[in-house]
Amino acid sequence: MRLVPYLWLAMLVGLVCAAIGWLGLAGWLAAVVIAASIAAHIAGNALGTRLRDATDQRLERPRRLQTPLPPQSPSYLGRRTSLGLLIPVSVGIGAACGGIAGSYALFVAARASLAGAVLGGVSSAVIGGLGGFLAASLVEIIRTSLREAIAAERRG
Repeated sequence: MRLVPYLWLAMLVGLVCAAIGWLGLAGWLAAVVIAASIAAHIAGNALGTRLRDATDQRLERPRRLQTPLPPQSPSYLGRRTSLGLLIPVSVGIGAACGGIAGSYALFVAARASLAGAVLGGVSSAVIGGLGGFLAASLVEIIRTSLREAIAAERRG
């Protein structure tokens, strides 16, 4: 058997040991996950290209209907409209609640410094505002879709 594969294996083991010594075990595992993600992306791209090339490109396209359908106006959810006043109010309430809860938890419960409590409160306010936005968006979309479904049911 040739010596070249063993030399490559020895070099790989040496690089792994050096990386563990330099990055630590967590850094090495993160590098392995990133390398595996890149390899999976390349493999998926190659597989997708092969599958696309292997399909029959001469598939018959469906024929169009003889009578054109009348144009329909887009539904309320299909139109671009403002979400209303509910969103900014919910974001403000979520940010205020998150900021107060985060600052209180850090300053009183964790006995952090004032600067740490303020910084943690700002971070908590951002997360609370995001939560308020998501909750209000969900409520608004459910409300609008139910209203449109009821109107469509009444029409016919």
